[in-house]
Amino acid sequence: MASTVTLEKTTTIQSDGTGGGGSPKAMTLRSPLLTKAGKGGDGSGAIAKQGKCCGHSHRRCELVSYDKLPEFLKHNEFIVDHYRSEWPVKDALLSAFAIHNETINVWTHLIGFFVFLALTVCAATMVPMEYEASSHSAMAASTTGLTNLTGNPLVLRSDSRDEAVTVAMSALRNVSVAAETAGPAAAAAGHRVARWPFYAYLCGAMFCLLMSSACHLLACHSEHASYVFLRLDYAGITGLIVTSFYPLVYYTFLCHPLFQALYLGFITVSGAAAVAVSLLPVFERPELRWARAGLFACMGASGLVPILHKMLVFGARPEAVLTTGYEMAMGAFYLAGVLVYSTRVPERWMPGRFDLAGHSHQLFHVLVIAGAYAHYLAGLVYLSWRDVEGC
Repeated sequence: MASTVTLEKTTTIQSDGTGGGGSPKAMTLRSPLLTKAGKGGDGSGAIAKQGKCCGHSHRRCELVSYDKLPEFLKHNEFIVDHYRSEWPVKDALLSAFAIHNETINVWTHLIGFFVFLALTVCAATMVPMEYEASSHSAMAASTTGLTNLTGNPLVLRSDSRDEAVTVAMSALRNVSVAAETAGPAAAAAGHRVARWPFYAYLCGAMFCLLMSSACHLLACHSEHASYVFLRLDYAGITGLIVTSFYPLVYYTFLCHPLFQALYLGFITVSGAAAVAVSLLPVFERPELRWARAGLFACMGASGLVPILHKMLVFGARPEAVLTTGYEMAMGAFYLAGVLVYSTRVPERWMPGRFDLAGHSHQLFHVLVIAGAYAHYLAGLVYLSWRDVEGC
């Protein structure tokens, strides 16, 4: 129910004119000084919009245009309308179910978080079961060729490039295949390689997606909230890049501890430095968008070194070829995302047309999820490879 508070200035004026009885007449003029209403007429609504939403819980929060935003919320001048500005935490949380220019940004990465949570549970439950089954049937597989173990994760047991193509096609259909093993040596391996690099990557992906979703949902609350959540968002991006190296480096160089430690140490230190740089307030300025994109792109590009090293050492193996294919797809998705983010296409071409759907940051989110999923598939190949052969 709308409530109205009115402060009035009262002025009494004596008039010489006479009314019906001929006596002097007093007139009272009332001048409204301040009117606030949750829902009002012309004057009340206009004044109510000027108040800060977080300072007046009784006021209904409204979407505003870019011109009415405080400086800390001005990130993209080509998105011209449907902004939330200084909303209370409760209203900001509930706005996840409303329409504004951050709605799709929130839900793309929130849904992505739950997808990767499901993939993590799937990997934790299905991959060990498949490993056990493949260990008991390794000798039989050497004489029966391709054996379909389950309908889920990839299992690779091949030294043939032709069979690598078969595995890749099966992966696209999400069908698990096992190629012909290399004799009793595979069965004799009898151990499971460490899982922590693979799960570290999954945790890094989930942290990135969750922090991004929270940032887009709650950064509109206040300048302090914007500062904190943007730093968490940058930390999430850094965590995704760093942990993406872990399966690649750990499983590729399982038998080369020096290179393994060198690559893992380099990317971990680089990630820590990137997080430290992102703590600087100047880092979030709109004009430094290219600097942010360049920093994360350079971190990701450094992954080319261990990939090239892998192909030099294991280029004849189908596992190396297949994982490199997935990693190139991941890199292509991430690079496309960086270019879209930094150039602000397509809203740059038609400001205001893509305020609610289709703007660059939404496309960036979708490309990040696609790249992360490609690397998840590569991680499954690494696990099956090292489970069979070990070091």
